[in-house]
Amino acid sequence: MKLLVFVLNKVEMLEPLLERFSHDGISGATILNSNGMAHTLSEYGGSFLGSLRAILNPDRVESRTLFTVLPEEQVEAALHAIELVVGDLSKPDTGIVFTVPVDFTKGIKLD
Repeated sequence: MKLLVFVLNKVEMLEPLLERFSHDGISGATILNSNGMAHTLSEYGGSFLGSLRAILNPDRVESRTLFTVLPEEQVEAALHAIELVVGDLSKPDTGIVFTVPVDFTKGIKLD
């Protein structure tokens, strides 16, 4: 089992991504509103990095962070869905994704 964490910078792509997940058999995720460190620093003191970020992308102020626990064999499908919908994650200001091993779960149904 893996915990897949995806920080989505293109928040307008959330619904299409969830639809793609559902289409691909990924049936559950938790979604949190989130802010990056640079944006938060720009709000509290105007760091150089935060100021630069505000100039380069003034409209985006928050992200969405998705958490989903998957069987290991579904991770590739999830990664494919993410890049199919959101685009190449190596491009700036798209998002980041990583997985963490899960040793125990209770209270979630995994097919």
